[in-house]
Amino acid sequence: MGFGLKLAYGAGDFGAAVTSNLLAFFFLYFLTNVAGLEAGLAGAVLMVGKAWDAINDPLVGWLSDRTQSRQGRRLPWMIWGAVPFALTFAFHWIVPGGDRWAKFGFYVLVGVLFNNFFTAVNLPYTALGAELTQNYDERTQLNSFRFTFSIGGSILSLVLAQIIFAAFQPEAGSCQNNALPYTVLGGVCGLLSLLTTAWCVLGIRRRVWHLEAQRQEQPPEAPLAIAEQVRAVLRNRPFLFVIGIYFCSWLSVQVTAAVIPYFVTNWMGLPEQDFINVTLAVQGTALLMLFGWSQVSARLGKRFAYFAGAGLWLVAQGGLFWLQPGQVVWLYILAILAGAGVSVAYLIPWSMVPDTIELDELETGQRREGVFYAFMVLLQKVGLAIALLVLGLGLEAAGFAERVPCQPLPVQPDSALQAIRWAIGPLPALSLIGSMVLTYFYPIDREFHQALCQKLAERRSDKAESPP
Repeated sequence: MGFGLKLAYGAGDFGAAVTSNLLAFFFLYFLTNVAGLEAGLAGAVLMVGKAWDAINDPLVGWLSDRTQSRQGRRLPWMIWGAVPFALTFAFHWIVPGGDRWAKFGFYVLVGVLFNNFFTAVNLPYTALGAELTQNYDERTQLNSFRFTFSIGGSILSLVLAQIIFAAFQPEAGSCQNNALPYTVLGGVCGLLSLLTTAWCVLGIRRRVWHLEAQRQEQPPEAPLAIAEQVRAVLRNRPFLFVIGIYFCSWLSVQVTAAVIPYFVTNWMGLPEQDFINVTLAVQGTALLMLFGWSQVSARLGKRFAYFAGAGLWLVAQGGLFWLQPGQVVWLYILAILAGAGVSVAYLIPWSMVPDTIELDELETGQRREGVFYAFMVLLQKVGLAIALLVLGLGLEAAGFAERVPCQPLPVQPDSALQAIRWAIGPLPALSLIGSMVLTYFYPIDREFHQALCQKLAERRSDKAESPP
């Protein structure tokens, strides 16, 4: 695979990264401190739509596997979903009129629509990663490009936030247009998401067409009902390990991301803008370490790379729990250490998924990347939703005081401060330990995969040579 193709494929994850990053770091804070919702109600906003996503994500995966088009199976979904994906993301950052329940209903509706279009764009895109190459190490490289754009997009969104917040800073004593910086940020990032999706589609379309032509030469597969496909996926034991690893590690990422603004401002006593700098330290380190972990994986295996990164991450989470106000230098040191670990949460689980898809093909004779990746996309959204829900309910139970419009940040009770400390340290650490246990028992290594690919090549050759 050429550099340009890898670069274009990587660009396709920019939109998902930017939107997910801003929702993770800003949305709960926006709902409590700008829109004025109670913490528990704010945390419930994203969770409400997840019941539908449990149906929507496997459905879109199944439909994309069955799509017939000159553009292939995946690209039409990305093309038609890109514009509404960008628009519904921008609507998150508008404060409607009405009471708290009117606002709650508005954000729930926007969230459900956004998640539908997020799935329509991101799920077919991620499924393409298993189709573009079947080389064990090349897939890790391809994911390195993907997550370079993913983490790079996350960093860019934070830099844009700093610039836009500074440019649209309200005058002292004014409470008008309090949401304006967020609205502008949402619109700019929505537009960038649209442009990078177009770059991806244009850059990979020729290879997709070529692979689609090869696929059409194979004898047609007997279609399976979606329920049977879901059951087959859930019978894939290595894949169950992968989704467990991903869910636990991603939950750790999202809980930490959601609580950082509260930790920096309420516990450390730093200005509101400083939490962006802390987040940049995490994301910047994760970006720098991405290709380093790719090399470690190529030399020593995916399991070793994950253990090494997660170990550094655990040290950082423990250090943040014991951090005291005034220890700003240590705050940034621990943020950098955490970023080195967060990098493997992006890279390794997604590099494992294609290996489990090949095992499924060997056992069933069918390739159904869409259904497999549906579970990964669903877990990505559920991880964010659970993180915000748990954090919101926990803060409300601890007596967290939401911000009153036109007033400074309130002084939080000790119970709320302790809840913030537990959310920044032990809670994500426990989830991370769970992911490490699952990684230890993950059964597919390089030798297993090479034998698997050899058996698949023999089967495909026999299938192509057999008379129709």
